[in-house]
Amino acid sequence: MDKEMENVGLDYNTQREKLRMPEYGRNVQKMIEYVKSLPDREKRDEQARAVIKVMETLNLQVHQQENWEQKLWDHLHAISGYDIDVDSPYPAPAPDQLSARPVMVPVKRKPLKATHYGRNIESIIDLIADQPDGDTKTAMIRSLAIYMRQQYLIWNKDSVSDETIFQDIEKLSDYRIKVPEGIQLTRISSNAVFSKPSLNPVKSNNSNLRQKNGGMRPRIRK
Repeated sequence: MDKEMENVGLDYNTQREKLRMPEYGRNVQKMIEYVKSLPDREKRDEQARAVIKVMETLNLQVHQQENWEQKLWDHLHAISGYDIDVDSPYPAPAPDQLSARPVMVPVKRKPLKATHYGRNIESIIDLIADQPDGDTKTAMIRSLAIYMRQQYLIWNKDSVSDETIFQDIEKLSDYRIKVPEGIQLTRISSNAVFSKPSLNPVKSNNSNLRQKNGGMRPRIRK
């Protein structure tokens, strides 16, 4: 039996040629190597187009990209090692074109003035500051103040006066916003609970029932 096993040739992936684009698999790479070996140019072009069809079938999400047909031909060249001689409808890409890292897009961000409110609040304040004075702007300021009060209580766990929230709005707007006098916020219910977002999943009603019953499942009478 041992001698028979010695004669069996085992083909391991670690011993094979490295896949240049693993998402297409080894069979596509073998197809492209076969196309490269064809001496007749017309035959090579015909088979290359057939391989492109196979690659399109295996990579359907490529349709979501712009110039997806050109991308498939680029991938064909990349898998071939950039040495396949076929008449492509698109210019052959340079070897470093697909491997080059994308250019970083510079993002300009101002430092947060109040981290417990977050960047979105500051963006909303900038938006409101550009609005003309009037009932609409007053309503926007009032809605913003209610939301900011909620965020304040979530992260600080202390009571907060409306005046403090109004002062924060004016300060965060660099005093471009003047909170109108007489504006009033809705009262906070005495049983309102403000808590930070939890990473734990919400327990089901059945779990709560089991806890009340000492970990035992409630019986259902038929």
